[in-house]
Amino acid sequence: MSVPEADRVRAEALRAELHEHNRRYYSLDDPSISDAEYDGLLRELQALEAQFPELLTPDSPTQRVGAEPLKAFAPVPHRLPMQSLGNAFGDDELRDFDRRVREGLDLGSVDYVAEPKLDGLAVSLQYVDGVFVQGATRGDGETGEDITANLRTIRAIPLKLKGAAPALVEVRGEVYLPHAGFARMNAEAAARGDKLYVNPRNAAAGSLRQLDPQMTARRPLAFYAYGIGAHEAWRLPARHSQVLAQLRDWGLPVSGLIETVHGADGCLKYFAAMQARRATLPFDIDGVVYKLDDLAGRDELGSVARAPRWAIAHKFAAEEAETVLESVDFQVGRSGALTPTARLRTVFVGGANVSNATLHNMDEIARKDVRVGDTVIVRRAGDVIPEVKGVVLAKRPADATAVVMASFCPVCGSNVEKDPDGPIYRCIGRLVCKAQLKQLLQHFVSRRAADIEGVGESLIDELVDREVLKTPADLFTLQVADVAALYKAAELAPLKLIEAIAARRSLTLTRLIYALGIPSVGETTARDLARHLGSFARLRIAYPEVLMLIEGVGATAAEEIRWFFADAHNAGAVDALLGRITIEGEHAVSAEIAERCSLAALLAQQQIKGLGAVKAEKLVAASSSMIEVLARIDDASALSGLLDEKTAVLVRQYFDDEDHRRHLLDLEAQLHDFGLLGKTVVARVLPTGPLSGKTFVLTGTLPVPRDEAAAQIEAAGGKLSGSVSKKTDYVVAGDAAGSKLTKAEQLGVAVLDYGGLQRLLSA
Repeated sequence: MSVPEADRVRAEALRAELHEHNRRYYSLDDPSISDAEYDGLLRELQALEAQFPELLTPDSPTQRVGAEPLKAFAPVPHRLPMQSLGNAFGDDELRDFDRRVREGLDLGSVDYVAEPKLDGLAVSLQYVDGVFVQGATRGDGETGEDITANLRTIRAIPLKLKGAAPALVEVRGEVYLPHAGFARMNAEAAARGDKLYVNPRNAAAGSLRQLDPQMTARRPLAFYAYGIGAHEAWRLPARHSQVLAQLRDWGLPVSGLIETVHGADGCLKYFAAMQARRATLPFDIDGVVYKLDDLAGRDELGSVARAPRWAIAHKFAAEEAETVLESVDFQVGRSGALTPTARLRTVFVGGANVSNATLHNMDEIARKDVRVGDTVIVRRAGDVIPEVKGVVLAKRPADATAVVMASFCPVCGSNVEKDPDGPIYRCIGRLVCKAQLKQLLQHFVSRRAADIEGVGESLIDELVDREVLKTPADLFTLQVADVAALYKAAELAPLKLIEAIAARRSLTLTRLIYALGIPSVGETTARDLARHLGSFARLRIAYPEVLMLIEGVGATAAEEIRWFFADAHNAGAVDALLGRITIEGEHAVSAEIAERCSLAALLAQQQIKGLGAVKAEKLVAASSSMIEVLARIDDASALSGLLDEKTAVLVRQYFDDEDHRRHLLDLEAQLHDFGLLGKTVVARVLPTGPLSGKTFVLTGTLPVPRDEAAAQIEAAGGKLSGSVSKKTDYVVAGDAAGSKLTKAEQLGVAVLDYGGLQRLLSA
C-alpha cells in the first residue's frame, strides 16, 4: 500500500515536533505543552506508523521501547578510551593539580570547566549522521557493554540530534536517577511488598543492566552529557565550554550547574558552593570535576595510563554517622587470618545502609578502645569498605564489654594462634577449615591462577558444604553428576563445566605457584620464583636463604613459602594436586640467581651481628666448601686474622650451636643439588632484547592479561618487580591503577600505558 503524501508529511512533522518537545523538556527544562498533549501527539504518530509501516524510522520517538529481551550484553570497543579520573581529597591536592597543569603548559594561570560529579553511570552514545545508533557502558575503559536498547528508553537522550550533525560523534555523559524518581520507585516497590532500593546509584545501575528494555522503560532515569569522544567530519572548537554549548545546540541535556572558573581559587570557590547546595540538589553528587577548558592544552598535557593530566575529581569528604556496636564477629580469611568485623545497628551513611564495618585487627581495637555496646562513629566514602573510625566515649554504657579474640575458630573449631611478629591471629585448621578451603578454591580457579571458567563462588560453597571438594585436587575428579544437582549454582552447563576443568589439567609453573594461595606470594613473586628456580620440586624444598637470593623475595615471603610447604595439611593437598595435573615449562635455574649465589652470600644471610657481605667475603676467601669455612672459624688464630675481635666472638658463639652448623651445611648441599654451586653449574640464560637491564612494574587493568604483558617484557629481556622503587625503570599503568602509580609519580619513575610498552618493544 502506497503512503498518501499527506500522511507522510504529517508523520515527518509529528516526529520533528515530538523531538523538539523532548528537547525543551529534558535539555531546556522549559516544556511548552502538557504531558497529555505530548501523549496525544505520540499516539497519533503510533497510529500512522501502524497503518503505514513504511513510515517507521529508527529515530522515531515511538521506537524508544520495543526491542525483545536480550540473553546477554554484547561487548563494545570504545573508539577512544573512556578514562577514569584522578582524585583530589583536599584543597592542597587540588592546588597541586593546578600547579602541575600550569607548569606543564608554562602558564601563570588557566581556566577550568567545573561541573558537579554526578553519582551515576558513565555511558557513551554513538550518533551516525545525527541518529542514535549505539550506546555502551564505560566497562573497563577500553570495552563496554552494548545497552543501546535500554538507553533508547531514556527520554532525555535524543534519538536524533538537532540541526547539522557530524557524520559520526560519540557523546559521553552520565545516566542517573533523580531523587524524585528514586522515591517513586521505592514507593511502588513498597506497595508491591518488594525489597526497597538502597540508593539512587544502585537503582540506576540495576535499571540499565536489565536484559528486558521494557523494564528499563519503567524506571525514571535521566541523563546529562558532559563531553565528546571520537568524531568524524566535525572540527572541535578551541575550548571545552564551546563543546558543551554545541551539545546543547544538538538537543542534548547539559547540566546548568556547569561553570567556567579561573585557577585554583575559582575551583575551590565552586567546590564550596556545590558542597553548600549538595543537600538541596534534585540528584546525588559525590564531588566536583575540573577540566582544563583549553583543548589544545589538553593535547599538550596528555594522559598517564589511568587518567588525563588535565582533569581531576575533587571528592567530598567521607560521610560519617553514629550508631551502636552490637557485637563483633571474626571472619576467617584464605590464610586463616581472623579479622574482627563490627555488627552495627543499621545506619544510613555514604549513600548506603551500613550494618557491618571493619575493625582491622586487635591492635586497632585496643588503640581505639572499642567495646561492645559503645556508640561508634562509622565512616564510609563511595565504594570503600565502611570502618569504625572511633568511639563516642561520652555515650559509653556501664555494661560495655571488651572485645576478646576467639580461642577457637568460629568455623571449624581449631585453635587460634597469634603470629609471633604481628597483630594477626590465625586458625590453624588449614584445609580442614571450610572457610579457608572455600576462599582457597575461589582463588585457585580465578583468572590469573588456574583460570577455570564456570566455577564460581556459589558452586564452590555448595560443593565444600557437601564435602565433595576437600582440596583443589578434587576439582579434577568432579563428574557431571556431582554438578548436575547444583546446576543453578554453576555458571556453565554441567558437561561444559567438567570440560573447562579438564582443559586446565596442564598449568604453567607461574600459574601453579600463584594458584596455591601462599601468603605474601602474589603474581609477580610467583613469576620470579618460576623464572629463577625453574621447577616446582626445587620450590617445595628451598630454604628461605635460597629463596631470598631471588630479587624481590624478602624474608617474610621466604618464611611463608617455607612454612606453607612444611605444613602437613598443605603438603598432602599439594601431593594430591600434582597427581592430577602436569606442569608446563620447567627448566634449569636462572643464570641471574646463579651469579648471586656464593658461600659468602650464604654466610652473610645468617644475620650474625657485625658479619656483613664484606666481612663474609674475607672469611670464606679461598675456601671451596663450608667445611673449610667452619674449620677456619674453629681456629681462633685464623679467625682473629680475618675479623675484628668483637665480630669474631659473635661468629664463634653462633657456630658453637650444632644446629646452626648443620643448617649451613644443609644449605650448601641444597645449592649443589640445585646446580647453583660447584664446577658444573648449568643455568638457564634469560632472554636478551630491547628491554635488557630494565625493571618494570605492572599496575591497573591493561588491554591484555597481565601475564601476557609480563611475558612480552621478559621475552625482550626485561625484569618484573612487584613494587616501585628508585631502581624501577618503568611503570606500565592500566586503568584504575592505584598506589604504585602514585609512588612512581612521586619518585619520578617513567610511566607508560600499554601502547608505550609496545613502542619500547618494537624499538
